[in-house]
Amino acid sequence: MTDDRRKPTLGELALEVRSKNAGPFWITMELFMRTPEDYAIVADETFINEDVVARLYDLDPADVQIFRIPSLNVVKISYPRPVAQGSLRDRDVHAGQHHVPLAALVPP
Repeated sequence: MTDDRRKPTLGELALEVRSKNAGPFWITMELFMRTPEDYAIVADETFINEDVVARLYDLDPADVQIFRIPSLNVVKISYPRPVAQGSLRDRDVHAGQHHVPLAALVPP
């Protein structure tokens, strides 16, 4: 007998996962969790940490900044944009699509 139930992705578990500009040289992603229990899952440093974000976005882990805000049930992640906002090679001026790989993660 197999278990057909699957675990929800981070995007399904969260109230909202979004990304946006944090100036012309940085991108910020925010994970708004519904409950303190859900927040505890994503705030756990063994699940989301600098190394995980660096692998997802092909970054140096030293460039990743993670802010955990328990009073708001929010985890905020910032990192340098791969190219400056509005430059010739910028394919996402508003940085509105960068959250997708993060939202696809499956919490433990």
